[in-house]
Amino acid sequence: MGTTGWIILGIIVLVVLYLIFLYNRLVALRQTVNQSWSDISVQLKQRHDLVPNLVETVKGYASHERQTLEAVVAARNAAVAAQGPAAQAQAENMLTGALRQLFALAEAYPDLKANQNFLQLQTELADLENKIAASRRFFNNAVQEYNTAIEQFPAVFIARNMGFQGREFFELDESERAAVEAPPQVKF
Repeated sequence: MGTTGWIILGIIVLVVLYLIFLYNRLVALRQTVNQSWSDISVQLKQRHDLVPNLVETVKGYASHERQTLEAVVAARNAAVAAQGPAAQAQAENMLTGALRQLFALAEAYPDLKANQNFLQLQTELADLENKIAASRRFFNNAVQEYNTAIEQFPAVFIARNMGFQGREFFELDESERAAVEAPPQVKF
């Protein structure tokens, strides 16, 4: 084989090695996105498991606030049933709003506010909320890296043909941001 043949063979080997490297990088990024979504799912499940205990604790003190308690339970059930980042984000935001209403009730009931079980549940929920927020940031960062990688040249030509699809971010839209940021309304 002549010099030209070796050069062509070398170029082909380099291209094949680059394609292998590119494919493996995309697979690793996709796995990071999947793993970070699993982390969010675990924490959301813990949140969903905590909510019924919180509602039961509040029922004993504010049983006549049935509408608020039912809204929390309905929001929790919707959050459990939601599928995919966009639907999950919307359902979780509704649950957050309902929980804010529930905690606003605690301000109106000093005995509830002093109840150790309620305080412990409230602390656990606050801790979970912080973990969920951190996991959302990590997930969204992983999605951003993955989506960027599959859209960059030359990966864009390979990624779509190999089944790499863009992922959705787990974020709030403008109307949901306003609902979460609005102060809770407590009426008696």
